[in-house]
This record gives sequence, structure tokens and C-alpha cells, in this order.
Amino acid sequence: MGARTSPTERQKRLGAEVRKMRTSAGMSAEYAAGLLGVDRGKISHIESGVRAISPERVRTLACNCDCQDERYVEALVEMARPARRGWWEKYRGSLPQGMLDIAELEAHAVGMRASYVVHIPGLLQTADHALAVFRAVLPPLPEHEIALRLAHRAERQQVLDGDSAPNFLALVHEAALRMRFGKREVVRAQLEHLLSKSEQANVALRVIPFAAGIFPGAGQTVVYAEGPVPQLDTVQVDNSHGPDFLHAEAQLAKYRAHLDWMEGMALSPSASRDFIRGIANDL
Repeated sequence: MGARTSPTERQKRLGAEVRKMRTSAGMSAEYAAGLLGVDRGKISHIESGVRAISPERVRTLACNCDCQDERYVEALVEMARPARRGWWEKYRGSLPQGMLDIAELEAHAVGMRASYVVHIPGLLQTADHALAVFRAVLPPLPEHEIALRLAHRAERQQVLDGDSAPNFLALVHEAALRMRFGKREVVRAQLEHLLSKSEQANVALRVIPFAAGIFPGAGQTVVYAEGPVPQLDTVQVDNSHGPDFLHAEAQLAKYRAHLDWMEGMALSPSASRDFIRGIANDL
């Protein structure tokens, strides 16, 4: 298996878990190299996601590290299997890798819980709303780049449809609902779309009104994606430079508490729909 020039977040995550398993067992990189039958240098490449590791070698390492959590090991084995080409791969080389990594994270998530203070959830945006978002970028994007982002976002949204779609809880602040991205008719259509999607069985939309008061964090979008086992949960945080992906246990615990706080402030799904209707009626 050749070296990767630019590993994906999922590939880097597998490497990080391999390293965690090795170091937790007190196993040196030299010993791991001998155990797996590879050069010492390849261990660091595997652990950084630059080189792939086979499912068989994952099992060998887990056995010799005395890792007895079978569900966790099987989840790592599944990550190590050669994956079918995801739909997002056709955008590689055309869009920033962070956008592709978000799509891959969503595609493999068992469930998602997220908070939004300024923006409507990307998975619930209309095309016109998304167009307004992509036009409010510095430096300005050329039209063909905007078209690529719109197409990518439309395909991302399909993750919420189908029999195996994950559950998605969106905690949306009143500020995001009142932000004017586009003309009045665009805003109204976006609110109506939210109401429609909130009726979907796997989608829960809960509003945090201004009156609810303060909340933790810097106000950026936070997405908590549940993995097949808790050890493989991931937090994705939006920043102006692109998405950050976090998975250290202390970070996961912090953002679980962050979302718990915001969920405790939020209106019920039914009251949230009434709240959104009220804003739409005022337009």
C-alpha cells in the first residue's frame, strides 16, 4: 500500500487510534514494526494516516496490545477496510478538503447533535439560503466555485434521507433564525423548509430563544458526530479557516457538556415549530 499525499480525517483518525492502542499498552514503535512485519518508519506513517493498515494487522495489533473491547476493535477493522469511493471524492481537487471531510464524517455518523448560533444548519439549508451564504465570503468566490459548493451541499443533505439515515438534533439559536441571508422571500422559504424538515422522523429541531440567556462556547457551529462506539465519536467545530476535528476524550466530554447545556435551554420540538412560525409570520 503506497503512501498518501493527503490523508482524510477518517484515515488520520484510524492512525491516531492505532497509536493510542499501541502507547496505552506500552508497546514501542520498534516492537510494533516487528510484530506487523513493516519498517520502523512505516509505523509513524500508519499512525499519521499517511499509510494504510490492513484489517488483519489491526486485529494483530489489538490482540498483542491486549485490547479486549471487541466492539471497538471491530469498528477499527471496519475503518481499515478498503472503502468504496464516496460521492464526495468527485470534488477532490476542486473543493477544500475540509468540506469533503465533513461529508465523510456525516456519512459514517450513527447520530449527530449540533448547535448553531448564527447559521442555519447546512443539512437543512435551501439552495437560495446557501447561495447567500457562499456569496458572503472573503475573498469573494467566483461563480463556478459557488456552483461547486451548492452542488456539494445538496448532495450532503441526502445523508438525512433513506432507511439508514442517522438521527439529527439541531439546536438553533433565535439569532440564526432572524439573520437575513437573502431577500425576505428567501428567508421565509428557509423558515418554511425548517418547519417541513422538523417533521421528519429522524430530524429534531429545537430553538434557543434570546430570552433563554447565556450559554457556553464562542458561538461557533459545533457538531457532535457519534461513531459506532463512543471511543470513535468526533466533534467538528467551524472556524473561519475551515473545520477543526476533535476527538480527545477531554474535548469530547467538554462538548457533550456544552450541548447538554444548550439542549437544556432549548424549547421543545413543538414549541420550536410555533416559534419559527411566529418569526415567519412577522416577515
